[in-house]
Amino acid sequence: MSAVTVHKAALRAGLELPYAEVGGPSGTPVVLVHGYVDSWWTFEPLLRRTPSSLHVYAPTQRGHGDADKPPDGYLPEDFATDIVAFMDSVGIERAVLVGASSGGVQARIVAGRYPDRVAGLVLLGVPVVLADKPAAAELWEVVRQLEDPVDRGFVERFALGMTAEPVARGFLETVVDENLKAPARVWRETLRGLLETDLRSTLSGILVPTLAVWGDQDPILTRAEQQTILDTVLGSRLIVYEGVGHVAYWERPERVARDIAVFAAHCL
Repeated sequence: MSAVTVHKAALRAGLELPYAEVGGPSGTPVVLVHGYVDSWWTFEPLLRRTPSSLHVYAPTQRGHGDADKPPDGYLPEDFATDIVAFMDSVGIERAVLVGASSGGVQARIVAGRYPDRVAGLVLLGVPVVLADKPAAAELWEVVRQLEDPVDRGFVERFALGMTAEPVARGFLETVVDENLKAPARVWRETLRGLLETDLRSTLSGILVPTLAVWGDQDPILTRAEQQTILDTVLGSRLIVYEGVGHVAYWERPERVARDIAVFAAHCL
């Protein structure tokens, strides 16, 4: 198991973001981008299985976890701008970006707008769009009425619905604790941004090597949606994890770490 250290990065905009780090200076730089209301903790099982060939950074995004929580800036493009600013802050010139779930939206925005900063793009269970999904509409009906403090029972149900197999109870409780650090307004404005932004357009113009990973038991995303990614992003390829739900990096962290390492070896 790799040792995980946690630091803080000061961005140019005045934001302070905590981030986890694993690996030595000679490893290929990899930046993990978490999804909706998560924090770097969602990648803890993956970080601990990081091979020595990688140097991995996992920032917590604005409004989430222990990061600063400004009054605004929760559109996908705002989070994407923060990723580049984070890379500047910690001295990463070029990295493989790994976007998980909705975090893949901002990762592909960066890949499309700043190709010189992105050696490769990995999309772990990433939607093409969210606005067309009944589950997203149902979630919005709850989230738009959320008040602080956010109800723990609701967050537990939200997290439990993501996997095809049980995960360690202690880890899941930590994830829920981290989700609860996002105030109701961040739940609301972040989801509003994902629903109202033209997410499909963020797939266009990506010219960097791209790998999609999808679990065939994903309760949210379909195989057809992954095919759209393959059809839109030139030269992209797909790995299907059989028997795995939406968060492969919880259910198969060793395999995800290995697949990222193999992909990264061909990017730099």
